[in-house]
Amino acid sequence: MAKSKTSYVCQNCGAVAPRWAGKCDSCNAWNSLVAEVAESGPPKSLGATKTRGAVLELAGLQSQGSKDIARATTGIGEFDRVTGGGLVAGCAILLGGDPGIGKSTLLLQVVCALAQKNMRCVYISCEEALYQVLLRAQRLDLASAPVALASATNVRDILSTIDQNPCDVLIIDSIQTMYADTVDSAPGTVTQVRTAAQELIRACKKSGTALFLVGHVTKDGQIAGPRVLEHMVDTVLYFEGDRGHQFRILRTVKNRFGPTDEIGVFEMGAMGLSPVANPSALFLSERNAHVTGSAVFAGLEGTRPLLVEVQALVAPAPYGAPRRAVVGWDTNRLAMILAVLESRCGLQFSGSEVYLNMAGGLKITEPAADLAVAAALISALTNKPVPHDMVFFGEVGLSGEVRPVAQPDARVKEAGKLGFAACALAATSKVTRHDSVDFHKLDHVDSLIEILRNGGVAQPPIAKAGKLA
Repeated sequence: MAKSKTSYVCQNCGAVAPRWAGKCDSCNAWNSLVAEVAESGPPKSLGATKTRGAVLELAGLQSQGSKDIARATTGIGEFDRVTGGGLVAGCAILLGGDPGIGKSTLLLQVVCALAQKNMRCVYISCEEALYQVLLRAQRLDLASAPVALASATNVRDILSTIDQNPCDVLIIDSIQTMYADTVDSAPGTVTQVRTAAQELIRACKKSGTALFLVGHVTKDGQIAGPRVLEHMVDTVLYFEGDRGHQFRILRTVKNRFGPTDEIGVFEMGAMGLSPVANPSALFLSERNAHVTGSAVFAGLEGTRPLLVEVQALVAPAPYGAPRRAVVGWDTNRLAMILAVLESRCGLQFSGSEVYLNMAGGLKITEPAADLAVAAALISALTNKPVPHDMVFFGEVGLSGEVRPVAQPDARVKEAGKLGFAACALAATSKVTRHDSVDFHKLDHVDSLIEILRNGGVAQPPIAKAGKLA
């Protein structure tokens, strides 16, 4: 008979301690250790017979040869884009996002689109009653889709039902509310989340069912539960956005069947989420071309070029300590750009408050936005507008040099498609000449001052310029 063993598991990082303590030694979180009882003993699945069966099954798979993996497309272009072209049989997808951002709405639209393509789909809501899901479906005009709905939290009951009634797509909303009766701990704990996810993923991979798991996020924006949960699944998606904006970003963090860092752009409306085919034009639709402190950044999210407006405001500080506020960008990187502009270009930001915003609620992480941020800051400080038909991309070093970034041709092509006539980039960038876009190749960030002085009419390459009068 197996013996029971009590251990204390941190609900923040998943570390296991032999005894209770007020503070976790791994993540330094207070009051996060919870007692959990588990049976110690060898796993029942180990055995020579099952091992031989697994080897024979593997040999049978190898004898089939290499074939293209069939994917099930939803018809929602932005969702198919982030999943790598559609769903693979037996894949496990983890979707995380802030409360109220639209995770359940997105999955309901996805499962209804798949059900209308004669796929057997099951939507299990663990947090809402069935009539609440039906009300959302009626509001989105999806009530006629042949989707099986259920409300359950026991993993054993779900797996037994799916075993008797096989399906192609299974959605669990959410994994933090599931519990396995083989584990003596409360739902939502690290052990319960790990065990429930492991049993669901194992059963779905055996039957070839595509599995969606909805995960809650912590205050830091990370998916709650053990970190191993992201390693167990095939794809990790984050649904980002500000509830004050109508735009939502679906970002791929991990994907075993496609590229990572891919994004899909959606717009939240009265009829749910609608995909945005041309997000660059949407993000620039409200741009005022002749205002100071505005520059257009030619970014790259995954394989998609994306144009975003960078807005900067420099205002006098009413008190002794000026503020530095950033929305959609890294605060530390803004501090670095300000230090470079002060030390290498002679501009003074120390006595002014600086506000920086990426318009549209988009979060930019790549260092290629340094040049656009510097242009917006110089424009806001000197009260000189940036040329309205110019885009910027390039990394700025600590000595003020402008460094090249990846895939400049894709960025220039997207800018030319939207009607921009000039592009400021690093002097060493290897870019193909574009018919409708002129290049302003910069070797130093100080050259941005010359662009603002001449209204963007300087010819490439621009030499290192003096200070703006």
